[in-house]
Amino acid sequence: MTTVHAEGLSLRFGRTTALEDVSFTLHDGVTGLLGPNGAGKTTLLRILATAIPADAGQLRILGADPRGAAGRLAVRRRLGYLPQNPGFHQHFTAFEFVDYIAILKEIVDGRHDEVRRVLHAVGLDDQRGKKIKALSGGMRQRVGLAAALLDDPALVILDEPTVGLDPEQRLRFRELIAHIGEGRTVLLSTHQTEDVATVCQRVIVLNQGRIRFEGEPVALAGMARGRVWTSPARADGALAAWRTGNGDYHNIGDPPPDARLVDPSIEDGYLMLIDAASLAGRAA
Repeated sequence: MTTVHAEGLSLRFGRTTALEDVSFTLHDGVTGLLGPNGAGKTTLLRILATAIPADAGQLRILGADPRGAAGRLAVRRRLGYLPQNPGFHQHFTAFEFVDYIAILKEIVDGRHDEVRRVLHAVGLDDQRGKKIKALSGGMRQRVGLAAALLDDPALVILDEPTVGLDPEQRLRFRELIAHIGEGRTVLLSTHQTEDVATVCQRVIVLNQGRIRFEGEPVALAGMARGRVWTSPARADGALAAWRTGNGDYHNIGDPPPDARLVDPSIEDGYLMLIDAASLAGRAA
């Protein structure tokens, strides 16, 4: 079943084009949204979350058209959204914050039971009475995710949920994302290619407001096949290169005839889709 169908979405802010002719579909499972800063990822997520409308294009979310008031309401009732900055009330406890969101979502019958359910789902049973300001970054992200899971949404949109988390917190959060992606649609915006490799069945790469790739993660890695090699020194003309743990250099670009080719990663394929100037900046 198609959860989201977008065709030709475009949006401008003054003279700046944020999105241009963006078309894609989403189905059940976890889809990763990759792209550099300023690519238009957050703008696209806000359109899908019905926070802002597109200037042009067609959009159907869960069978509804969000351009009208009735359609927006229908989408919002089945949508969970975790923005980059959830706007936590620092003096609320975890329970009070999620309960506050439940009130905004007009959950009436069994509201407190529903709040306890989602806090349990993200592993916060023992933390629900603590104030937001006393929680770690990973715990705060779990509170935000719990709020996004209220009323069992069919579509969950997550904007950079693992940013700022330490490796263990990121691992735990990936486990949660993989779990909630079973039987519903999750769109995960991230800068972490590891997130995509670990939990995503599909990936969309957005750059300069346009979609550059849509497909399976293995196909994204394949974009760099035959273009990745190792060498004892940084290769001249490589689009990107960095020293690895064993002292060799990992190079991406046009390999010399005698290059020691290696299997590409998702990150390698992603980098091949970004222009040479961006590659040089990331490799520095």
